Amino acid sequence: MSSPPDSYIPPEDAGFELAESIQERGNFGYTVAGMLGRPRAGRGPLGMAAFLALPLFFCSLMASTLALEKADKFQFKGPKCHPVCTIWHPPATSTEVKIWLWALVPSVVLVLVGWIATRLPLGFYVSCVAAIVVAMGVAHKTATWEKHHIARFPTGIDLIPDKGYAFSNQFNRGEWEKSALSTALSFEHWTIGIALAGILVMGGLWLRARRHARRPGIVGMPHEGIHAPDATQPGL
Repeated sequence: MSSPPDSYIPPEDAGFELAESIQERGNFGYTVAGMLGRPRAGRGPLGMAAFLALPLFFCSLMASTLALEKADKFQFKGPKCHPVCTIWHPPATSTEVKIWLWALVPSVVLVLVGWIATRLPLGFYVSCVAAIVVAMGVAHKTATWEKHHIARFPTGIDLIPDKGYAFSNQFNRGEWEKSALSTALSFEHWTIGIALAGILVMGGLWLRARRHARRPGIVGMPHEGIHAPDATQPGL
């Protein structure tokens, strides 16, 4: 029979060394495991974050479109153009993919915050406050991005000049950008409004529960106790 290798540790010694290692590292591991273990606030924070992520996504989509979308410009020299001829083409596919990916980032961040909030005592309020902060951060520069988008589309979003093409022109220059800005701000307000409504509802339910818990009980007549019949015979 071959002898065990030098690195072999008996099971009882291995358990003892593992216990010593945990004691040396302190209780930090237990604290982290408790925070990331079973949810303390239920699934409410995650559900609220996922619900708020929907209007936040449309707000972010409008904002990222205003910030990133640009028409492809093709220029060449020609006898009828001075100094060069310029032709505008629709945005490239890579630009559209970039817009959608950036639009998904705020919603993904909010859902991640909601998942972390399920491990916190006041997680529902954390999800609502995070939605408000993210929505305000997404839409705070949309007015500036609107002007940049107008500059990148000098013939309008439909790439058709305003004059001379009255029958085929769909959007005048700056018309679509104004609508996109209004849509982004509208979804921002919806996200913030729903989050504030959730905070007010949960706060009202908490106050109601506290009031009922502090209400004194009704004092009434004492109830007659139920007991076995007395077996002691009366004295003569």
